[in-house]
Amino acid sequence: MIMWGRYIYDLVEKSLQFQLTASIVIVFFAFIGACIVKESPLRGIQMLWIYLTMNILASLAFVFEVPTEEILAHKPYGRKRPVLSRTMMKNIIGHAIYQLAVMVFILFAGPTVFKTDDGRSVDKIFKSSEHFTMIFNIFTLMTLFNQINCRKIHGEKNIFRGIFRNPLFYGIWILTFVMQITLVQYGSYVFSCVALTFQQWMWCLLFGVIVLLWNQVLNLIPVTRHMSERDARVDYELASRVDLDSDG
Repeated sequence: MIMWGRYIYDLVEKSLQFQLTASIVIVFFAFIGACIVKESPLRGIQMLWIYLTMNILASLAFVFEVPTEEILAHKPYGRKRPVLSRTMMKNIIGHAIYQLAVMVFILFAGPTVFKTDDGRSVDKIFKSSEHFTMIFNIFTLMTLFNQINCRKIHGEKNIFRGIFRNPLFYGIWILTFVMQITLVQYGSYVFSCVALTFQQWMWCLLFGVIVLLWNQVLNLIPVTRHMSERDARVDYELASRVDLDSDG
């Protein structure tokens, strides 16, 4: 009973951390883009696809995570513990800063660094461009790789531990990745994309993989505990009584 209770609580927190990070980046980047190019670099249909991966596919992947006894190794949650723990806030803010920095860098320096057309130019604002396609692709891949990070919300270093116990998780992840490739390379008319070269894809993947490394850096930043030892002890004793009652 205790294990399933913590599992559900962790499930909510995983989804919140994942969705809030992406939402913060989208809102701020859309605002910056609207101020600079008078329109968000992310098209409406692209935003729809991003939210589909965030709200439906990612949620399905998290839901079918198998609860294990590792959940019981964590200290009991205090009754006054907020849904967003300090560790989660650190991860949300930290990943949002990295992703937003990458997006802004690509927006302003992308055409020069990656030798693409400039999506900010007047004749490209309402047309597809390699520049804005890379922005869309990089953000989607960063979000996709951050989904792996969000499997662990207590500062664990090994984010891949137990990933193969949930075939639906890596199945949905791989499916989303393959669909992203298809949308970018062959969905130009519908998704306002231009097919990217192999080199451009490698750059996009690099920014996505760095999300995993950045998560390890964030784990090195210490956070204070949310509740006193007394609160933890009281909650643990209460949970133990509930468990004994359910067994009886």
